[in-house]
Amino acid sequence: MAESNPPNNNPKKESSVDQKTRKKQKKSKEDVWRPDGPKDPFVMLNALSEEKQQEIQRALHLFSLGNGLPKTLEEARRQPHPFWDTQPVPKLVDCSSLTIGPIEVDKPSVRVKPYSLPQGFTWAPLHLGDLVVLEELCTFLNEHYMEEDDNTARFDFSPEYLLWALCPPGWLPQLHCGVRVNTNQKLVGFIAAVPANIRIYDTEKRMVKVNFLCVHKKLRSKRMSPVLIRELTRRVNLQGVYQAVYTASGVLPSPVATYRYWHRPLNPRKLIDVNFPLSTLTRNMTILRALKINRLPKAPKTAGLRPMTRDDLLGVYTLLQGNLEKYHLTTVMSKEQVEHWLLPRENIIDTYLVESSGGVVTDLVSFYTIDTLILNHPIHTRLKTAHLFCSVTTSNPLTDLIEDVLVLTKDKGFDVFTVLDMMENTSFLEKLKFGIGEKSVHYYLYNWTCPSIDKVGLVLP
Repeated sequence: MAESNPPNNNPKKESSVDQKTRKKQKKSKEDVWRPDGPKDPFVMLNALSEEKQQEIQRALHLFSLGNGLPKTLEEARRQPHPFWDTQPVPKLVDCSSLTIGPIEVDKPSVRVKPYSLPQGFTWAPLHLGDLVVLEELCTFLNEHYMEEDDNTARFDFSPEYLLWALCPPGWLPQLHCGVRVNTNQKLVGFIAAVPANIRIYDTEKRMVKVNFLCVHKKLRSKRMSPVLIRELTRRVNLQGVYQAVYTASGVLPSPVATYRYWHRPLNPRKLIDVNFPLSTLTRNMTILRALKINRLPKAPKTAGLRPMTRDDLLGVYTLLQGNLEKYHLTTVMSKEQVEHWLLPRENIIDTYLVESSGGVVTDLVSFYTIDTLILNHPIHTRLKTAHLFCSVTTSNPLTDLIEDVLVLTKDKGFDVFTVLDMMENTSFLEKLKFGIGEKSVHYYLYNWTCPSIDKVGLVLP
Protein backbone atom coordinates (compact mmCIF):
# COMPACT_ATOMS: atom_id res chain seq x y z
CA MET A 1 0.00 0.00 0.00
CA ALA A 2 1.32 3.43 -0.85
CA GLU A 3 2.35 5.53 2.10
CA SER A 4 -0.14 8.27 2.86
CA ASN A 5 0.83 11.83 3.88
CA PRO A 6 1.55 12.09 7.62
CA PRO A 7 -1.19 13.66 9.66
CA ASN A 8 -0.90 17.33 10.54
CA ASN A 9 0.12 17.45 14.18
CA ASN A 10 0.49 21.24 14.26
CA PRO A 11 -2.44 22.89 12.52
CA LYS A 12 -1.61 26.18 14.22
CA LYS A 13 1.83 26.21 12.61
CA GLU A 14 0.43 25.44 9.14
CA SER A 15 -2.14 28.15 9.55
CA SER A 16 0.64 30.60 10.34
CA VAL A 17 2.59 29.56 7.24
CA ASP A 18 -0.49 29.87 5.02
CA GLN A 19 -1.19 33.28 6.46
CA LYS A 20 2.36 34.46 5.71
CA THR A 21 2.06 33.13 2.13
CA ARG A 22 -1.20 34.95 1.57
CA LYS A 23 0.25 38.17 2.97
CA LYS A 24 3.26 37.82 0.66
CA GLN A 25 1.03 37.31 -2.39
CA LYS A 26 -1.15 40.25 -1.41
CA LYS A 27 1.90 42.41 -0.84
CA SER A 28 3.35 41.52 -4.24
CA LYS A 29 0.17 42.80 -5.90
CA GLU A 30 -0.02 45.91 -3.75
CA ASP A 31 3.62 46.77 -4.45
CA VAL A 32 2.61 47.69 -7.98
CA TRP A 33 0.70 50.64 -6.58
CA ARG A 34 3.47 51.85 -4.25
CA PRO A 35 5.37 55.02 -5.28
CA ASP A 36 8.59 53.07 -5.81
CA GLY A 37 6.86 50.43 -7.97
CA PRO A 38 6.36 50.36 -11.75
CA LYS A 39 4.62 53.39 -13.25
CA ASP A 40 2.97 51.49 -16.08
CA PRO A 41 -0.81 52.02 -15.57
CA PHE A 42 -1.64 48.76 -17.35
CA VAL A 43 0.60 46.79 -14.99
CA MET A 44 -1.15 48.52 -12.10
CA LEU A 45 -4.59 47.62 -13.40
CA ASN A 46 -3.67 44.09 -14.39
CA ALA A 47 -2.34 43.46 -10.88
CA LEU A 48 -5.93 43.49 -9.70
CA SER A 49 -8.21 40.49 -9.90
CA GLU A 50 -10.38 40.10 -12.98
CA GLU A 51 -13.47 40.75 -10.88
CA LYS A 52 -12.01 43.99 -9.54
CA GLN A 53 -11.00 45.12 -13.04
CA GLN A 54 -14.53 44.55 -14.32
CA GLU A 55 -15.93 46.47 -11.36
CA ILE A 56 -13.65 49.43 -12.15
CA GLN A 57 -14.62 49.32 -15.83
CA ARG A 58 -18.33 49.40 -14.96
CA ALA A 59 -17.75 52.33 -12.61
CA LEU A 60 -15.74 54.22 -15.24
CA HIS A 61 -18.45 53.59 -17.82
CA LEU A 62 -21.17 54.93 -15.52
CA PHE A 63 -18.96 57.88 -14.67
CA SER A 64 -18.45 58.68 -18.36
CA LEU A 65 -22.20 58.55 -18.98
CA GLY A 66 -22.90 61.05 -16.25
CA ASN A 67 -20.07 63.43 -17.15
CA GLY A 68 -20.02 63.36 -20.93
CA LEU A 69 -20.21 66.36 -23.19
CA PRO A 70 -23.47 68.31 -22.86
CA LYS A 71 -25.99 67.58 -25.60
CA THR A 72 -27.72 70.97 -25.66
CA LEU A 73 -26.69 74.62 -25.50
CA GLU A 74 -28.60 75.04 -22.25
CA GLU A 75 -26.69 72.18 -20.61
CA ALA A 76 -23.39 73.56 -21.88
CA ARG A 77 -24.08 77.00 -20.42
CA ARG A 78 -24.64 75.47 -16.97
CA GLN A 79 -21.32 73.63 -17.01
CA PRO A 80 -17.82 75.05 -16.48
CA HIS A 81 -15.33 74.79 -19.34
CA PRO A 82 -11.92 75.17 -17.63
CA PHE A 83 -9.95 74.04 -20.68
CA TRP A 84 -11.90 75.80 -23.45
CA ASP A 85 -11.95 79.03 -21.41
CA THR A 86 -8.19 79.17 -21.98
CA GLN A 87 -8.48 78.67 -25.75
CA PRO A 88 -9.16 81.20 -28.56
CA VAL A 89 -12.73 80.07 -29.23
CA PRO A 90 -16.01 82.02 -29.01
CA LYS A 91 -17.82 81.88 -25.69
CA LEU A 92 -21.25 80.29 -25.37
CA VAL A 93 -23.17 83.39 -26.40
CA ASP A 94 -25.42 84.43 -29.25
CA CYS A 95 -23.14 84.21 -32.31
CA SER A 96 -25.39 86.17 -34.67
CA SER A 97 -23.68 89.48 -33.91
CA LEU A 98 -20.06 88.29 -33.99
CA THR A 99 -17.65 89.84 -36.45
CA ILE A 100 -15.58 87.77 -38.87
CA GLY A 101 -11.91 87.32 -38.10
CA PRO A 102 -9.25 85.74 -35.88
CA ILE A 103 -9.51 85.86 -32.09
CA GLU A 104 -5.73 85.87 -31.63
CA VAL A 105 -3.30 87.27 -34.16
CA ASP A 106 -0.58 85.03 -35.57
CA LYS A 107 2.05 84.32 -32.95
CA PRO A 108 5.53 85.86 -33.49
CA SER A 109 7.10 82.75 -31.95
CA VAL A 110 5.83 79.26 -31.27
CA ARG A 111 6.85 76.92 -28.46
CA VAL A 112 9.42 74.44 -29.78
CA LYS A 113 9.37 71.98 -26.88
CA PRO A 114 6.42 69.51 -26.75
CA TYR A 115 3.97 69.81 -23.88
CA SER A 116 4.49 67.57 -20.86
CA LEU A 117 2.51 64.35 -20.50
CA PRO A 118 1.56 62.55 -17.27
CA GLN A 119 4.40 60.47 -15.85
CA GLY A 120 4.85 57.16 -17.65
CA PHE A 121 3.78 58.39 -21.11
CA THR A 122 5.62 59.78 -24.12
CA TRP A 123 4.83 61.44 -27.45
CA ALA A 124 5.18 59.09 -30.39
CA PRO A 125 5.36 59.80 -34.14
CA LEU A 126 2.94 57.67 -36.16
CA HIS A 127 4.16 57.06 -39.70
CA LEU A 128 1.08 55.71 -41.42
CA GLY A 129 3.14 54.60 -44.40
CA ASP A 130 4.31 51.78 -42.12
CA LEU A 131 1.69 49.02 -42.37
CA VAL A 132 2.38 47.80 -38.82
CA VAL A 133 1.80 51.29 -37.39
CA LEU A 134 -1.30 51.78 -39.54
CA GLU A 135 -2.84 48.53 -38.35
CA GLU A 136 -1.97 49.38 -34.73
CA LEU A 137 -3.76 52.74 -35.05
CA CYS A 138 -6.70 51.00 -36.69
CA THR A 139 -7.00 48.55 -33.80
CA PHE A 140 -6.69 51.33 -31.22
CA LEU A 141 -9.42 53.48 -32.80
CA ASN A 142 -11.72 50.51 -33.26
CA GLU A 143 -11.44 49.61 -29.58
CA HIS A 144 -11.61 53.08 -28.05
CA TYR A 145 -13.17 55.62 -30.46
CA MET A 146 -16.80 56.69 -29.96
CA GLU A 147 -18.32 53.46 -28.66
CA GLU A 148 -22.07 53.63 -28.07
CA ASP A 149 -23.17 54.57 -24.54
CA ASP A 150 -24.77 51.17 -23.99
CA ASN A 151 -21.71 49.23 -25.24
CA THR A 152 -23.66 47.61 -28.08
CA ALA A 153 -21.74 48.91 -31.10
CA ARG A 154 -18.54 50.65 -32.16
CA PHE A 155 -16.89 51.79 -35.38
CA ASP A 156 -14.83 49.26 -37.31
CA PHE A 157 -12.40 51.32 -39.40
CA SER A 158 -10.20 49.65 -42.01
CA PRO A 159 -6.56 50.63 -42.65
CA GLU A 160 -7.58 51.73 -46.16
CA TYR A 161 -10.27 54.02 -44.73
CA LEU A 162 -7.80 55.67 -42.35
CA LEU A 163 -5.35 56.32 -45.19
CA TRP A 164 -8.16 57.99 -47.13
CA ALA A 165 -9.31 60.09 -44.16
CA LEU A 166 -5.88 61.04 -42.79
CA CYS A 167 -3.56 61.22 -45.80
CA PRO A 168 -5.01 63.59 -48.44
CA PRO A 169 -2.64 65.64 -50.63
CA GLY A 170 -0.48 67.88 -48.44
CA TRP A 171 -0.83 65.76 -45.29
CA LEU A 172 1.96 66.01 -42.72
CA PRO A 173 3.12 63.06 -40.57
CA GLN A 174 3.87 65.34 -37.60
CA LEU A 175 0.16 66.19 -37.44
CA HIS A 176 -0.66 62.56 -36.64
CA CYS A 177 -0.03 62.86 -32.92
CA GLY A 178 0.25 59.71 -30.79
CA VAL A 179 0.88 58.92 -27.12
CA ARG A 180 2.50 55.70 -25.92
CA VAL A 181 3.21 54.07 -22.55
CA ASN A 182 6.94 54.23 -21.80
CA THR A 183 7.37 50.68 -20.58
CA ASN A 184 5.62 48.70 -23.34
CA GLN A 185 5.13 51.31 -26.11
CA LYS A 186 1.39 50.63 -26.18
CA LEU A 187 -0.59 53.28 -28.08
CA VAL A 188 -3.03 54.98 -25.70
CA GLY A 189 -3.82 58.37 -27.27
CA PHE A 190 -4.23 59.93 -30.72
CA ILE A 191 -5.35 63.09 -32.49
CA ALA A 192 -4.93 64.09 -36.13
CA ALA A 193 -5.16 67.13 -38.38
CA VAL A 194 -4.97 67.48 -42.15
CA PRO A 195 -4.25 70.81 -43.90
CA ALA A 196 -7.04 72.30 -46.01
CA ASN A 197 -8.11 75.57 -47.58
CA ILE A 198 -11.39 76.58 -45.92
CA ARG A 199 -13.67 79.39 -47.00
CA ILE A 200 -15.72 81.10 -44.27
CA TYR A 201 -18.19 83.49 -45.84
CA ASP A 202 -15.93 85.53 -48.19
CA THR A 203 -12.63 84.73 -46.46
CA GLU A 204 -10.41 81.87 -47.56
CA LYS A 205 -7.93 80.62 -44.94
CA ARG A 206 -5.31 77.94 -44.72
CA MET A 207 -6.52 75.77 -41.82
CA VAL A 208 -6.48 72.21 -40.59
CA LYS A 209 -9.39 69.80 -40.21
CA VAL A 210 -9.08 68.04 -36.83
CA ASN A 211 -10.40 64.53 -36.35
CA PHE A 212 -10.04 61.24 -34.45
CA LEU A 213 -9.36 62.55 -30.95
CA CYS A 214 -9.17 59.31 -28.97
CA VAL A 215 -7.91 58.28 -25.53
CA HIS A 216 -7.69 54.75 -24.12
CA LYS A 217 -10.76 53.94 -22.02
CA LYS A 218 -8.71 53.18 -18.92
CA LEU A 219 -6.96 56.56 -19.05
CA ARG A 220 -9.79 59.01 -19.62
CA SER A 221 -9.52 60.26 -16.05
CA LYS A 222 -5.94 61.39 -16.74
CA ARG A 223 -7.11 64.59 -18.50
CA MET A 224 -5.10 63.59 -21.55
CA SER A 225 -7.46 65.09 -24.16
CA PRO A 226 -6.56 68.73 -23.37
CA VAL A 227 -2.86 67.88 -23.60
CA LEU A 228 -3.41 66.22 -26.98
CA ILE A 229 -5.26 69.29 -28.25
CA ARG A 230 -2.58 71.68 -26.97
CA GLU A 231 0.22 69.61 -28.50
CA LEU A 232 -1.53 69.34 -31.86
CA THR A 233 -2.15 73.10 -31.79
CA ARG A 234 1.56 73.70 -31.17
CA ARG A 235 2.51 71.48 -34.10
CA VAL A 236 -0.01 73.18 -36.39
CA ASN A 237 1.26 76.62 -35.33
CA LEU A 238 4.79 75.55 -36.28
CA GLN A 239 3.47 75.18 -39.85
CA GLY A 240 2.31 78.82 -39.79
CA VAL A 241 -1.35 77.77 -39.46
CA TYR A 242 -3.47 79.22 -36.64
CA GLN A 243 -7.07 78.21 -37.43
CA ALA A 244 -8.90 74.88 -37.45
CA VAL A 245 -12.31 73.38 -38.13
CA TYR A 246 -13.64 70.38 -36.21
CA THR A 247 -16.87 68.67 -35.21
CA ALA A 248 -18.18 67.04 -32.04
CA SER A 249 -21.36 65.29 -30.97
CA GLY A 250 -21.48 67.32 -27.75
CA VAL A 251 -21.79 71.07 -27.23
CA LEU A 252 -18.54 72.95 -26.63
CA PRO A 253 -17.78 76.68 -26.73
CA SER A 254 -19.07 77.55 -29.24
CA PRO A 255 -20.73 75.87 -32.26
CA VAL A 256 -21.12 77.86 -35.48
CA ALA A 257 -23.61 75.34 -36.92
CA THR A 258 -25.53 72.26 -35.79
CA TYR A 259 -27.11 69.50 -37.87
CA ARG A 260 -29.05 66.33 -37.11
CA TYR A 261 -28.43 62.85 -38.48
CA TRP A 262 -31.18 61.22 -40.55
CA HIS A 263 -31.22 57.55 -41.56
CA ARG A 264 -32.87 55.63 -44.40
CA PRO A 265 -33.30 51.89 -43.68
CA LEU A 266 -32.05 49.65 -46.47
CA ASN A 267 -32.21 46.41 -44.48
CA PRO A 268 -35.10 47.01 -42.03
CA ARG A 269 -35.14 43.44 -40.72
CA LYS A 270 -31.54 43.67 -39.56
CA LEU A 271 -31.94 47.17 -38.11
CA ILE A 272 -34.91 46.00 -36.02
CA ASP A 273 -32.94 42.96 -34.84
CA VAL A 274 -30.08 45.13 -33.53
CA ASN A 275 -32.40 47.83 -32.09
CA PHE A 276 -31.07 50.53 -34.39
CA PRO A 277 -32.23 53.85 -32.83
CA LEU A 278 -34.67 55.16 -35.43
CA SER A 279 -38.18 56.50 -34.90
CA THR A 280 -39.47 54.94 -38.14
CA LEU A 281 -38.52 51.45 -36.89
CA THR A 282 -40.43 51.17 -33.63
CA ARG A 283 -40.57 47.94 -31.71
CA ASN A 284 -44.29 47.70 -32.38
CA MET A 285 -43.73 47.67 -36.12
CA THR A 286 -43.92 44.26 -37.76
CA ILE A 287 -41.22 43.10 -40.14
CA LEU A 288 -43.67 42.93 -43.05
CA ARG A 289 -44.84 46.50 -42.51
CA ALA A 290 -41.24 47.76 -42.20
CA LEU A 291 -40.30 46.02 -45.46
CA LYS A 292 -43.34 47.45 -47.21
CA ILE A 293 -42.78 51.03 -46.03
CA ASN A 294 -39.08 50.99 -46.96
CA ARG A 295 -39.46 49.24 -50.31
CA LEU A 296 -37.32 50.72 -53.09
CA PRO A 297 -37.48 50.50 -56.91
CA LYS A 298 -35.71 47.51 -58.41
CA ALA A 299 -33.33 49.62 -60.53
CA PRO A 300 -32.13 53.25 -60.83
CA LYS A 301 -34.23 55.49 -63.08
CA THR A 302 -31.84 58.33 -63.95
CA ALA A 303 -30.54 57.93 -67.48
CA GLY A 304 -26.76 57.79 -67.76
CA LEU A 305 -26.05 57.43 -64.03
CA ARG A 306 -22.66 55.71 -63.69
CA PRO A 307 -19.63 55.47 -61.39
CA MET A 308 -17.01 58.21 -61.62
CA THR A 309 -13.72 57.37 -63.37
CA ARG A 310 -10.34 59.09 -63.50
CA ASP A 311 -11.28 60.60 -66.87
CA ASP A 312 -14.06 62.55 -65.10
CA LEU A 313 -11.74 64.45 -62.75
CA LEU A 314 -11.76 67.76 -64.65
CA GLY A 315 -15.54 67.68 -65.12
CA VAL A 316 -16.16 66.86 -61.44
CA TYR A 317 -13.72 69.56 -60.31
CA THR A 318 -15.48 72.16 -62.45
CA LEU A 319 -18.93 71.13 -61.20
CA LEU A 320 -17.84 71.29 -57.55
CA GLN A 321 -16.16 74.68 -57.90
CA GLY A 322 -19.39 76.25 -59.11
CA ASN A 323 -21.58 74.51 -56.53
CA LEU A 324 -19.52 75.17 -53.39
CA GLU A 325 -19.54 78.93 -53.92
CA LYS A 326 -23.05 79.17 -52.47
CA TYR A 327 -22.00 77.84 -49.05
CA HIS A 328 -20.62 79.92 -46.17
CA LEU A 329 -18.35 77.21 -44.72
CA THR A 330 -16.74 74.82 -47.16
CA THR A 331 -13.52 73.31 -48.43
CA VAL A 332 -11.77 74.83 -51.44
CA MET A 333 -10.44 71.74 -53.23
CA SER A 334 -7.70 71.40 -55.81
CA LYS A 335 -7.89 68.85 -58.64
CA GLU A 336 -5.57 66.55 -56.67
CA GLN A 337 -7.84 66.76 -53.64
CA VAL A 338 -10.93 66.04 -55.77
CA GLU A 339 -9.16 62.92 -57.01
CA HIS A 340 -8.29 61.83 -53.47
CA TRP A 341 -11.67 62.51 -51.86
CA LEU A 342 -14.07 61.49 -54.64
CA LEU A 343 -12.46 58.95 -56.98
CA PRO A 344 -14.13 55.62 -56.06
CA ARG A 345 -12.27 53.18 -53.80
CA GLU A 346 -13.80 49.85 -52.88
CA ASN A 347 -15.54 49.93 -49.47
CA ILE A 348 -14.30 53.50 -48.83
CA ILE A 349 -15.76 56.08 -51.19
CA ASP A 350 -18.30 55.79 -54.04
CA THR A 351 -19.17 58.55 -56.49
CA TYR A 352 -21.87 58.40 -59.16
CA LEU A 353 -22.43 61.04 -61.82
CA VAL A 354 -24.49 61.99 -64.85
CA GLU A 355 -22.90 63.34 -68.00
CA SER A 356 -24.64 65.38 -70.71
CA SER A 357 -24.53 64.48 -74.39
CA GLY A 358 -21.80 67.09 -74.77
CA GLY A 359 -19.58 65.41 -72.18
CA VAL A 360 -20.27 67.86 -69.34
CA VAL A 361 -20.73 66.43 -65.82
CA THR A 362 -24.12 67.74 -64.69
CA ASP A 363 -24.97 65.76 -61.54
CA LEU A 364 -23.01 64.01 -58.81
CA VAL A 365 -23.63 62.05 -55.61
CA SER A 366 -20.86 60.70 -53.39
CA PHE A 367 -20.94 58.64 -50.18
CA TYR A 368 -18.34 57.02 -47.95
CA THR A 369 -18.53 53.69 -46.10
CA ILE A 370 -18.20 53.03 -42.38
CA ASP A 371 -18.68 49.59 -40.89
CA THR A 372 -19.95 49.25 -37.33
CA LEU A 373 -19.16 46.26 -35.15
CA ILE A 374 -22.23 44.90 -33.35
CA LEU A 375 -21.27 43.69 -29.88
CA ASN A 376 -22.79 40.74 -28.03
CA HIS A 377 -25.51 39.97 -30.57
CA PRO A 378 -26.41 36.31 -31.19
CA ILE A 379 -26.87 36.74 -34.97
CA HIS A 380 -25.44 39.96 -36.38
CA THR A 381 -21.82 41.07 -36.05
CA ARG A 382 -21.60 44.04 -38.41
CA LEU A 383 -23.61 46.97 -39.76
CA LYS A 384 -22.67 48.61 -43.06
CA THR A 385 -23.52 52.32 -43.33
CA ALA A 386 -23.31 54.71 -46.28
CA HIS A 387 -22.73 58.36 -45.32
CA LEU A 388 -23.62 61.03 -47.86
CA PHE A 389 -20.45 63.01 -48.64
CA CYS A 390 -21.59 65.52 -51.27
CA SER A 391 -24.26 65.98 -53.91
CA VAL A 392 -24.65 68.39 -56.82
CA THR A 393 -27.49 68.48 -59.32
CA THR A 394 -28.08 70.76 -62.31
CA SER A 395 -30.15 68.64 -64.71
CA ASN A 396 -31.98 66.05 -62.55
CA PRO A 397 -34.06 66.41 -59.36
CA LEU A 398 -31.94 65.69 -56.28
CA THR A 399 -34.69 63.46 -54.84
CA ASP A 400 -34.59 61.21 -57.92
CA LEU A 401 -30.81 61.00 -57.80
CA ILE A 402 -30.72 60.12 -54.10
CA GLU A 403 -33.41 57.48 -54.58
CA ASP A 404 -31.26 55.90 -57.30
CA VAL A 405 -28.28 55.89 -54.94
CA LEU A 406 -30.43 54.20 -52.27
CA VAL A 407 -31.18 51.45 -54.78
CA LEU A 408 -27.48 51.09 -55.62
CA THR A 409 -26.36 50.99 -51.97
CA LYS A 410 -29.01 48.42 -51.09
CA ASP A 411 -27.77 46.23 -53.96
CA LYS A 412 -24.20 46.62 -52.65
CA GLY A 413 -25.20 45.19 -49.26
CA PHE A 414 -25.52 48.37 -47.18
CA ASP A 415 -27.89 48.26 -44.21
CA VAL A 416 -28.61 51.97 -43.76
CA PHE A 417 -27.99 55.29 -45.57
CA THR A 418 -27.13 58.27 -43.34
CA VAL A 419 -27.22 62.00 -44.11
CA LEU A 420 -27.07 65.29 -42.21
CA ASP A 421 -29.89 67.79 -42.70
CA MET A 422 -27.47 70.25 -44.33
CA MET A 423 -26.87 71.56 -47.87
CA GLU A 424 -29.90 70.65 -50.00
CA ASN A 425 -30.62 67.43 -48.12
CA THR A 426 -33.79 68.64 -46.41
CA SER A 427 -35.54 68.59 -49.80
CA PHE A 428 -35.66 64.77 -49.93
CA LEU A 429 -35.62 63.51 -46.33
CA GLU A 430 -39.35 62.99 -45.81
CA LYS A 431 -40.10 62.11 -49.43
CA LEU A 432 -37.61 59.23 -49.34
CA LYS A 433 -38.68 58.04 -45.86
CA PHE A 434 -35.59 59.05 -43.91
CA GLY A 435 -36.11 58.94 -40.16
CA ILE A 436 -34.60 61.44 -37.75
CA GLY A 437 -31.76 60.01 -35.68
CA GLU A 438 -30.82 60.50 -32.04
CA LYS A 439 -27.54 62.34 -32.58
CA SER A 440 -26.44 65.73 -33.83
CA VAL A 441 -23.10 67.04 -35.02
CA HIS A 442 -21.81 70.50 -34.10
CA TYR A 443 -19.32 72.46 -36.21
CA TYR A 444 -16.59 74.53 -34.54
CA LEU A 445 -13.89 76.97 -35.61
CA TYR A 446 -10.68 77.38 -33.63
CA ASN A 447 -9.26 80.91 -33.33
CA TRP A 448 -11.95 82.40 -35.56
CA THR A 449 -15.22 84.19 -34.91
CA CYS A 450 -18.11 84.70 -37.27
CA PRO A 451 -21.90 84.85 -37.17
CA SER A 452 -23.74 81.52 -36.97
CA ILE A 453 -23.55 79.70 -40.31
CA ASP A 454 -26.69 78.28 -41.88
CA LYS A 455 -25.12 77.13 -45.15
CA VAL A 456 -22.39 74.57 -44.47
CA GLY A 457 -21.06 72.60 -47.42
CA LEU A 458 -18.40 70.65 -45.56
CA VAL A 459 -18.64 67.04 -44.35
CA LEU A 460 -15.78 65.64 -42.24
CA PRO A 461 -15.41 61.86 -42.78
